Amino acid sequence: MYSLLRPALFQLSPETAHNLTLTGLQTACNLGLSGLLSSTIPDDPRTVMGLTFPNPVGLAAGLDKNGDCINGLAALGFGFIEIGTITPLPQPGNPKPRLFRLPQARAIINRMGFNNEGVDALIRNVQSSDYKGILGINIGKNAITPIEQAADDYLICLRKVYAHASYITVNISSPNTKNLRQLQDEAALNDLLSLLKAEQGKLADKHGKYVPLTLKIAPDIEGEQIAQIARLLMLHQIDGVIATNTTLSREGVENLPYGNETGGLSGAPVREKSTRVIRQLDNHLQGALPIIGAGGILNGADAVEKIEAGAALVQIYSGLIYRGPRLISECVAAIRNTH
Repeated sequence: MYSLLRPALFQLSPETAHNLTLTGLQTACNLGLSGLLSSTIPDDPRTVMGLTFPNPVGLAAGLDKNGDCINGLAALGFGFIEIGTITPLPQPGNPKPRLFRLPQARAIINRMGFNNEGVDALIRNVQSSDYKGILGINIGKNAITPIEQAADDYLICLRKVYAHASYITVNISSPNTKNLRQLQDEAALNDLLSLLKAEQGKLADKHGKYVPLTLKIAPDIEGEQIAQIARLLMLHQIDGVIATNTTLSREGVENLPYGNETGGLSGAPVREKSTRVIRQLDNHLQGALPIIGAGGILNGADAVEKIEAGAALVQIYSGLIYRGPRLISECVAAIRNTH
């Protein structure tokens, strides 16, 4: 069905197509037509971070920033769904156009800038959804918040979403919020993780449940910084790490239409960078905490590559735009057949 719809969607601006697709998914689900959206995906359960995932293929953050379409996305057969990135206050994000397709490279460049309706709106959407599966909530900082006060925004979001999330992702790696990636530097990251871990402990006592914390990192980090991040993840007993976000590199797309647009590049060109970071993280972590692999998964073999590099689970986003829901079942089958 998606292969029939894609040519029409690709005639629209990327952001219009994105919004129309989410609306269509949710409408189909509301009308009881969710069976048309996806083939049944057999369970291939994995226990990671103390949570049992029905299969190891999830949706990466960014597609459903506000949790508007949780039921519709769940009908596609994901093993888990991550919504956000959400910020304490609503914000419009960067000026349009801010989303670009590069079909020759099966890639996307975005500079959305954490456009979202604010954490309270997301919580209302979560509460009104019927989804009972594993839900990650990805948190960030508002653009108007100085980087020196970024921890305040993360703590606000952490407190608000804690009761509603299966796990919470701390996004410090978007290239589209000024100075955000500075939080990956050793001293800043040490301070941030210390505060978040202490708050997680308080919230676990308050709510009577432990919600794992994961950190989402960039693909544009090198050996020593990867080692530093791994040490801090273990030091602060963070529950997982998502590798990786989008890249600032333009390798492979320099001469394509939109190839030099500002923003983060995702899709096939980021695959090798992401897998390299996963492999190096795995070498440092030695199983101390799980890695969730994301970046450039366009087919089942790409998903298997992430698992073999050290990931326990994988997430897709750009691949879904180019391949449609069949990519989910293909990745689940490829991982199951390999392991």
